[in-house]
Amino acid sequence: MYAPQILIEAALNGLMTGAVYALIALGLTLVYGVLHIINFAHGALLTVAMFAVWGAFALFRVDPYLAMLGIVPLMFGAGYALQRFVIGPASHGSDNNVLLVTLGLSIVLENALLALFRSDTRALDSDAALQVVELGPLLLSTPRLIGFAASLAVTALLWLLLNRTDTGRAIRAVAREKLGARLVGIEVDHVYAVTFGLGCACLAVAACLLMPTYYVNPRSGAAFVLVAFTIVVLGGMGSITGALVGGLIIGVVESFSGLLLGDSLGQIGIFLIFILVLLVRPTGLFGARA
Repeated sequence: MYAPQILIEAALNGLMTGAVYALIALGLTLVYGVLHIINFAHGALLTVAMFAVWGAFALFRVDPYLAMLGIVPLMFGAGYALQRFVIGPASHGSDNNVLLVTLGLSIVLENALLALFRSDTRALDSDAALQVVELGPLLLSTPRLIGFAASLAVTALLWLLLNRTDTGRAIRAVAREKLGARLVGIEVDHVYAVTFGLGCACLAVAACLLMPTYYVNPRSGAAFVLVAFTIVVLGGMGSITGALVGGLIIGVVESFSGLLLGDSLGQIGIFLIFILVLLVRPTGLFGARA
């Protein structure tokens, strides 16, 4: 039997980790909601962002949170360019081709990172991971608290962008009816590229929040994206609210699974949830039925 303090800490740690997971899933569900495709390059792009954070710290001693100011716009620009000039033209308007192009892009990026950095694992040479905040009897990781707050803030900003700006209205119009949006003068290809760029920007924020406590190697992103896919399925494909709620749930499930089964088996609970949702509610918690 665990002490209440341990159970409360496990729940809070799960919520804080889950918020960053939700940020990764947010980029995935945003791209699916507008482009209606699953981006198989999502994990590789997260790895690129994590290496960018590591490089900024290793070469210039830039704090990972401060690096967000440069890496987020860079990743947005890279995502915009990839969709506008690589994925879009190469797919020739076919969703099946988009899947193949993003899969090929993932392979290219992972092997390019492997050639540049080998398979070595790298981490920030910093004491940030050891910093804690005392809340009465509870000890909470400072980087995870920052990650939790930043993830909620980014989710709120994205919601405001989609619901309170002309760009957001254009994105929602294209997501609902591409042909109708084109007929009223919306440049669909530009909206697709902006959406893909926003998904990459979410990855950049997540990378800056992850690197103080995680390591990076050319395959790091794949593990996070497996969790992100589970969150998207749990929350509902294309639902921003679902991504946030699903991320928090998955974070808590992973935390308690790790507590009860050990760190090496902690993700068993995540994939049991994944199977259960597919069996009971395939549309997810907030997904609309077709």
